[in-house]
Amino acid sequence: MKEIVVCGESLVDLVAHTGGLAPLRPALGGGPFNVAVALGRLGSAVSFCSRVSTDHFGDELVASLRAAGVNLSLLQRDPDAPTSLALASLGDDGAASYTFYVEGTADRRVVDPGPLPGTVGALAFGTLSLVLEPGASVYEQMMHTHHAQGRLILLDPNIRTPVIADADAYRRRFLSWLPSVDVVKVSDDDADWLAAGSDGSRPADWLDAGVGAVVTTRGGAGLAVTTGDFTAEVAAPVVVTADTIGAGDTVVGALLHWLGAHGSLGAQAVRDLDREAWQAALSFAARAAAITVSRPGADPPWAGELTSD
Repeated sequence: MKEIVVCGESLVDLVAHTGGLAPLRPALGGGPFNVAVALGRLGSAVSFCSRVSTDHFGDELVASLRAAGVNLSLLQRDPDAPTSLALASLGDDGAASYTFYVEGTADRRVVDPGPLPGTVGALAFGTLSLVLEPGASVYEQMMHTHHAQGRLILLDPNIRTPVIADADAYRRRFLSWLPSVDVVKVSDDDADWLAAGSDGSRPADWLDAGVGAVVTTRGGAGLAVTTGDFTAEVAAPVVVTADTIGAGDTVVGALLHWLGAHGSLGAQAVRDLDREAWQAALSFAARAAAITVSRPGADPPWAGELTSD
């Protein structure tokens, strides 16, 4: 099985219910961190490329990655910068809104790890790490470099508006990434936000720019994929939702795991998938995400909790 490298931040979520006075509950998270954990728990060969503080929270993040079976050879430690924090407020429907504390934190100080092993077949990017400098420029260059070397690139922008100072500048930058991207994963809210403003665009435009497939998460309405040839969708399993933290990240991890297990971790291979294959991939991802939302925090499933298609 080819290796997957997940690039981006890790952080600690301080979780509070809207209107409640209960103490904040710390939970390990960050979009890319959650993706790496999901991949490791599902049994993929996965490495996490990031920079993590040597503070207490950083040690907890590293321990969680190690427990999930994530390769840490690309992980950088930083004794001079703290771990990023996010205040996650949960509404009555379990949906989360975020306030971030990321000034001078370790993950944005990442440096390029240089050449990757020949066993690496795919890289995943997204969330805060593609907004916060100087790390954003490091990851952006990695995206272009490794796509040019023939590796599959998945991008999940996972829009967090509180950290985006100039929305139109971000939208322009997003468009500049697309020629080096094979799969874009967005929520329906992400897609609407990217379509707004003077530099807006929609999935059809992303496909025209060179993307092979756009996967959209639609909450309780399930998942959909759009390619240049067809659209396919699957329903979401019916579960009792604890909260939605980490659901989209689980979709990314489960999708990459399915692609790897089916020999499709390649730019052309993912474009060769037919509607039936995509429906199988989305069904697997939807079932994995359903487990995550059924329990508090970003807690992706282990391989034994669901069967592969």
